[in-house]
Amino acid sequence: MEPLTPLLWTFALTIAFGAGIVKGAIGFAVPLIMISGLSSFLHPHVALAGMMIPVLLTNLWQVSHFGWAPAKVGARLHWRYIVMVMIAIFGAAQLVTSIPRETFYFVLGIPVIVLSLIQLAGWRPHVPPHRRVPAEWGAGLISGLLGGLAGTWGPTTALYLLAVDTPKARQMVVQGVIYGAGSVVLVLAHLRSGILNAETALFSALLLPAALAGMGVGFRLQDRMDQDLFRKVTLAVLVVAGANLLRKGFAG
Repeated sequence: MEPLTPLLWTFALTIAFGAGIVKGAIGFAVPLIMISGLSSFLHPHVALAGMMIPVLLTNLWQVSHFGWAPAKVGARLHWRYIVMVMIAIFGAAQLVTSIPRETFYFVLGIPVIVLSLIQLAGWRPHVPPHRRVPAEWGAGLISGLLGGLAGTWGPTTALYLLAVDTPKARQMVVQGVIYGAGSVVLVLAHLRSGILNAETALFSALLLPAALAGMGVGFRLQDRMDQDLFRKVTLAVLVVAGANLLRKGFAG
């Protein structure tokens, strides 16, 4: 990892702070924002490592913010999805170091663009009750593969929770449980892959205070803002960021 200039540190901390605000306000998007933003001026492996500790701790805060008792209920209801996400994240994460840098920009950029556009379009899948068990395994596999390779399984999880008619009041805490479990595995997986090492872990830890400060702001904004509009603006920005990653992939 190359030393960062003060200007690049400012960019990195600002990205972490902004990601925290969005996380506190709508419940997800720290990996999407940090991967997209950090990869614009850092090697994608460093960007992936940089977001890991903020993702882990903001997810744990999200669970505790809404209460551990509701979290246990959410874990029992969605245990199949959680198990599959964890297995797939660990397996897919071991492939990251074998992907060429230019290709990795596509691995990061395409999911960011596609998942953001799906949500902007307002597409809402529906899974009937008799198909929910296979849907849990299948959706968990897709989310886990994206999580292991690109560090993001939030949008697919949000779509899954909508598809199985999860009550809105429960969605934030269930998302926190799923993201929290996945982020623990992601950290362990990339300790094994070598993406998260002494240097990159320190970089990630230094971004944590900014992410937590932003999340505190986001929690305060949660009940005072038009969350739907805020979400759409965030997703639109992510589409642009994802397009920039694809540009870097094409440019080589």
